[in-house]
Amino acid sequence: MAVDRDQVLRDAASLLTRKATATMDEVARAAGISRATLHRHFAGREALVRALEALGIAECEAALAAARLDEGAAADAVRRLVGELEPAAGLIAFLYTENQLFEGEEQNEGWARVDARLAALFRRGQESGEFRIDLTPAWLTEALYGLIGAGAWAVTEGRVARNDFTHMIVELLLGGALRREGS
Repeated sequence: MAVDRDQVLRDAASLLTRKATATMDEVARAAGISRATLHRHFAGREALVRALEALGIAECEAALAAARLDEGAAADAVRRLVGELEPAAGLIAFLYTENQLFEGEEQNEGWARVDARLAALFRRGQESGEFRIDLTPAWLTEALYGLIGAGAWAVTEGRVARNDFTHMIVELLLGGALRREGS
């Protein structure tokens, strides 16, 4: 029986998002394969995490392309982007908290590309007058990652409806939590 490597990675991400300390045995069970099969594909936890990172970068880059970030208003591009990232939200949530990926000189160039594209989108929104200029593009990028992670967790736990994911993230990111007059 052939093993769908991407599905194993998605199953691993789903489990690790809920339980970051899961063992390789637990990951194998969650993926519906034996531990030996898991180890044939991933020599250990670090190899698994690095494979998850590569998948996450690919998912983010595909979402960036599909969202057409350079088209139309920057706020509309953010809405499209969050919608495109939603299927990978659990994976992004896990990766965002996996500190080993962001330590020292070992940071993957893929994240630098993703971060640069996101920062450029936020900078474009600032330059057009759509977004606040007192928050740096780097901070807005981190806030987006954090909100996607929180949204993934809230959906997984049943505290937020999946259909509300994009709306809630975009509205909080772009609108903030302050109540405006008349609302």
